[in-house]
Amino acid sequence: MATKKSNTNQFVPVKGITNGMIILDNNQKVTGVKIMPRNIFILDYDTQARVINNLRNVYNLIDYEFWIICADRPVDINVYLSQLELLYNDVQSTSRRKLIMGDINKANMFMNNNVVDTEYYLLFKEKDVDVCQKRIRNLINSFGAAELNARQTTNEDLRVILDNFLNGGQTTTFGTVMG
Repeated sequence: MATKKSNTNQFVPVKGITNGMIILDNNQKVTGVKIMPRNIFILDYDTQARVINNLRNVYNLIDYEFWIICADRPVDINVYLSQLELLYNDVQSTSRRKLIMGDINKANMFMNNNVVDTEYYLLFKEKDVDVCQKRIRNLINSFGAAELNARQTTNEDLRVILDNFLNGGQTTTFGTVMG
């Protein structure tokens, strides 16, 4: 008896990604918000306590299943590095050139050590697009009231999340292979 080989498509029920939503084979949508990181521990104790309490209230008001996802995204500072190099070439002052070269060296260190930003998402699954949009608006407003900024996930955000879970964080850059 021959055994059939499995492929990723059989394990991952993703039909596509569009309008900031992952469309599953059963037409349910996975979407949500990206929560901008904020270091509350540099704030005074009362402000920290207020933000944590407000965040607790946000999570307690959610009456549907959700997932909190942390995803690492590679930092691309090539444009910044190019600007530093142009500035270095334009500056004549030795002391300024030394400061700029320090920044260039630090930027190269980041590039060589695969530095990543950690991004935070709250995702949920829902079939009705209108319900999705209402939940997203409520989440953005609730996180705003908790002194945190949030926005709807983009197609790129969702690709990064899938790459993190399916490809060990490696972005896929190959095309379809036909056999």
